[in-house]
Amino acid sequence: MFPAVKRSSSALSRLFKFRRSAAWSVELEKHHKYKDPAEIVNDKLIMELLEKTKERAKDINVVREILASAKATCDVEQDGTPGDVFVQSLSFEQCATLLNVDAYNKDIMQEIYDAAFAIKNRIYGNRIVLFAPLYLSNHCVNQCTYCAFRHSNKEIARNVLTHDQIREQISVLVSQGHRRVLMLTGESPRYTFDELLEAIQVAAGVVVPPAGNIRRINVELPALSVSDMKRLKATDKVGTYTLFQESYHLPTYRLMHPAGPKSDYGHRLLTMDRAMRGGCDDVGIGVLFGLADYRYEVLALLMHSVHLEQEYKAGPHTISMPRMRAASGSEVSRKPPHEVDDANFKKLAAIIRLAVPYTGMILSTRESPAMRAELLKVGISQVSAGSCTEVGGYHRDGGSHPSYQGQFALEDHRTLDEVVTDLMANNYVPSFCTACYRQHRTGAAFMQIAKSGSIHSFCHPNALLTLKEYLNDYATSENKTLGNCLIDAEKKTMPEGSQRLLDRKLKKVESGQRDVYI
Repeated sequence: MFPAVKRSSSALSRLFKFRRSAAWSVELEKHHKYKDPAEIVNDKLIMELLEKTKERAKDINVVREILASAKATCDVEQDGTPGDVFVQSLSFEQCATLLNVDAYNKDIMQEIYDAAFAIKNRIYGNRIVLFAPLYLSNHCVNQCTYCAFRHSNKEIARNVLTHDQIREQISVLVSQGHRRVLMLTGESPRYTFDELLEAIQVAAGVVVPPAGNIRRINVELPALSVSDMKRLKATDKVGTYTLFQESYHLPTYRLMHPAGPKSDYGHRLLTMDRAMRGGCDDVGIGVLFGLADYRYEVLALLMHSVHLEQEYKAGPHTISMPRMRAASGSEVSRKPPHEVDDANFKKLAAIIRLAVPYTGMILSTRESPAMRAELLKVGISQVSAGSCTEVGGYHRDGGSHPSYQGQFALEDHRTLDEVVTDLMANNYVPSFCTACYRQHRTGAAFMQIAKSGSIHSFCHPNALLTLKEYLNDYATSENKTLGNCLIDAEKKTMPEGSQRLLDRKLKKVESGQRDVYI
C-alpha cells in the first residue's frame, strides 16, 4: 500500500462539513424527463408474485415447463441459427416461481442448473472473460453501512493514487497479462470527476513490453449526470459504465444508506438512463446480495433490465452479483440482514442467466475458488482474477496481498496465472478480448449481435487469439502446452472457413504481432 496522506480527524470533519453538499457530478442538462422509479421497480407486483407462486414452485412439471420455455427462446436444442433474437426469456411470474423453488431439492435444482449452463454455452460458449479492479481513491462522503470506505470509518487509511502510482499499478497488472481493468473510486471532493478523467488517460497510455497495454477500461463510479456521461464517453477510452443499485428494496436502501448523495434511491436508480442518454450505452448493473431478500432483489433487477431494454433497446451489458463480505469497521457486513447461503446463491445465479440470457454475468473474488468453480457451471461469463480492493495494493512481487485496508474481504487470492490454469484445465477458454469495444460493437449494436446468437462467431476466435498472446508472453512452459492443446481442440469445433481465418491470425500472433483480432 502507498503511504497515506495524513490529516487530523478535526480537519477531515471541517472539510466534510464545508464541502459535503458539493456534488461529485453536476447536471448541466436540466431538460431530461425520466420515468418514475416506482414504475421501473414495481414493489407491489414483486410482493404479489412472490406470494402467488409459492405453491407452483413445488410442482416439478410447472418448473420443467418454465425451463423448456427458456431453452426454446434461446433455441438450445437446435443446431442452427436462432430464428429470433434472445430477449428476456422468462416472465416475471416465471422467474418468481423459480426463485421460490427449494434450493435444497437436488433433483429439480440440477435441471435448473443444466438449463442455465446450456443457455450460457449457446450464446457465449465456454469463454470466460478476465479482468482486475483498480481502486483510485477510497475517500468517500457516503455512509453505506456495509462498506469500509464510508466517511465515518476511522479504521482505514485514506489514499489517492497519483499519476505515477497509477502508471505503476497498471504496469504491474499488464506485466501479469491483464488487458482489462475496472477502475473504481469513492465519492468525494477529495477526488473529483475531472481527476478521474485524467486517470483514465494516464492508465490508457501505459505500455509495458512486449507490446502490452490495457485495452479496455471499464469504470465503476458514483452516479453521474448526463453531461458528465458525455464527458466520460468523449474520452474514447471507456468500455462499460457500472453502478450497482446495491438494494432495490426501498426501505432497506434507506436504512443502509443513511447519509450522503448515495442516499437518494431514485437518483441512483435512474443513473443508467442518464448513461444511455449521455452515450455510455454499455452499462453494468448489480445487487449486493445480503442486504434484502434475494428473491425480491432478483425480480427488481430483472425489472430494471426490462426498463433499459424497452427504453433504449439495450439491456445491461453486464450483471454483477456480489455477495456481502466482511468490511473494516462494519458490523452489518459481518452479520448481513439477509445472508444468502451457497445453495440459494447458486440458484439465483442460474435464474438470472435463464431470465437474461444475453447479458455478461460477472463474479468477483468475493467468492472462494470452489464457489467460483460451481457458479461457472450455471452461467457466469466474466470473473476478476488476482484482485485487490486496496488503493495501491498491487505489488511487483506477485500481484496482490491480503489486507484489511480494502473495501471488503476477498475469498479468492489466486494469481491471474493460477486462475488461467484452472480455467484451461476445466476446458474453459480464458479470454482477454476487447475487440467488440474497439469495433464499436456496443450498446444496441452489441445487443443485436448477442441476442441473435452470432456474437459467438466473433468472440470465440478472438478469445483464442488473446489466449495465444497470453501463452506466448506470460505463461509457464506447462501452461503453454495446456493452452495450445486447448486452442487446437477448440479450432476443431469451428467451421472450416473460420478455422482457416483463425489459423492466419494465429500465425500473426506467433510471429510477434500483438492485439490481433477479428
